[in-house]
Amino acid sequence: MPRPDPGLPEGAHYVARWLTLEQQRWIVGRFHEWTRGPVPIRAAKVRGTEMSVRTVCLGWHWRPYRYTREAVDVNGNRVLPFPDWMVRLGRSALVAATGDPRAGDGYTPDTALVNYYDDAARMGMHQDRDERSAAPVVSLSIGNTCRFRFGNTEHRNRPYRDLDLASGDLFVFGGASRFAYHGVPRVYPGTAPEGCGLQTGRINITMRETGLEG
Repeated sequence: MPRPDPGLPEGAHYVARWLTLEQQRWIVGRFHEWTRGPVPIRAAKVRGTEMSVRTVCLGWHWRPYRYTREAVDVNGNRVLPFPDWMVRLGRSALVAATGDPRAGDGYTPDTALVNYYDDAARMGMHQDRDERSAAPVVSLSIGNTCRFRFGNTEHRNRPYRDLDLASGDLFVFGGASRFAYHGVPRVYPGTAPEGCGLQTGRINITMRETGLEG
């Protein structure tokens, strides 16, 4: 399938409908298992304000602005391990996004932030800077389409690029774009395709290398 060119900066890549409906349904099934795991899905608090997005973590638990193995701000339990199949998926995603058959070599994500957006959820412009590694971030979307805003590395304002991420879409940012500001200003209700596994809402999986040990 030809990749669309949304005019993204160097290091950012977009592949439409990369995941099949069958793959999406399977991942949604895993999502429901994760939310029933040792650490429940929760809305993190940023500077005392609860986010509208709810998150469950794999490998490492994220809370602003650090990672820990245990969810010390939820119930103290250790989060689920990062699955081997997701490592393989992340490597395949880099190959698909860049067109370089060696792009996934050595890429070993060890954490995933799995975010659930209801119809009213938003994500403000921010950088992913809590990792010690500058390896690419791999982002997968399932469910409702969202408006995704991808900006520059200096500040939250223009220039930025808006594009709609639909169910099954892949977005990767690394290299010169690894620390670009990005956010989700809008979710489009009722746009999830039949058969994706979600009736409402949107799941976004972002895989990262933390560069942490322990």
